[in-house]
Amino acid sequence: MPAEFDSYAAAGYRKLLQDPLLDRFADSRFFFERKLTLLRSCYERYAKPTQSASWLDVGCGEGTLLQMGKKYFGEVAGCDISAGMIEGCEGLDIRQQVSPRRIPFEDQSFDLVTAVCVYHHVDTTDRPFLTADIYRVLKPRGLFCIIEHNPLNPVTRLIVRRSPIDSRAQLLTSRKARSLARVAQMKILSTRYFLYFPERLYSRMAAAEEMLSLFPLGGQYAVICRKD
Repeated sequence: MPAEFDSYAAAGYRKLLQDPLLDRFADSRFFFERKLTLLRSCYERYAKPTQSASWLDVGCGEGTLLQMGKKYFGEVAGCDISAGMIEGCEGLDIRQQVSPRRIPFEDQSFDLVTAVCVYHHVDTTDRPFLTADIYRVLKPRGLFCIIEHNPLNPVTRLIVRRSPIDSRAQLLTSRKARSLARVAQMKILSTRYFLYFPERLYSRMAAAEEMLSLFPLGGQYAVICRKD
């Protein structure tokens, strides 16, 4: 995987992500904004204000989500297995992972850990070890949020199938994500589905999307867990 994503970085990662269906649905910033809004609201619902929280984004890539969210958190950091992807993460505390099973940070360092569209790139044999190590770096009562593509959504499956970046992807259901968290001794707090409506409609349909968040048909989902 390191060499694979290093080659994507060299080839122009954002250009490789382009897809006609995605482009019609929204621009790339909208997807990041939706995830950031969800993360902030969930953290403040189950924990405390984000301004006093430390946040680690596992598989942070180019650091776009961290750059957008750092003003809302007390401390942000990231890690990624690809040296090529993290070259542009200026002004952020970013460390390279030498193994998909090991996070390069100390025990009980973070209030919030996220893995955003990462697990479908992680080999199934490595996923339990990665989740256990996320548990290790979480502070007691810290939250873990895994966000993934929803394989129950046919449009999502089509986009993933056409994407060169996802050529080796193995999508996982929210049920599987919850199972990984439970095996790592985390408590499941909630599962939310989102990205039902395109950007041009979302401002008028936000309330409807919130009502649909428990139905497993959104383009992506978030599983929120806690280290008790």
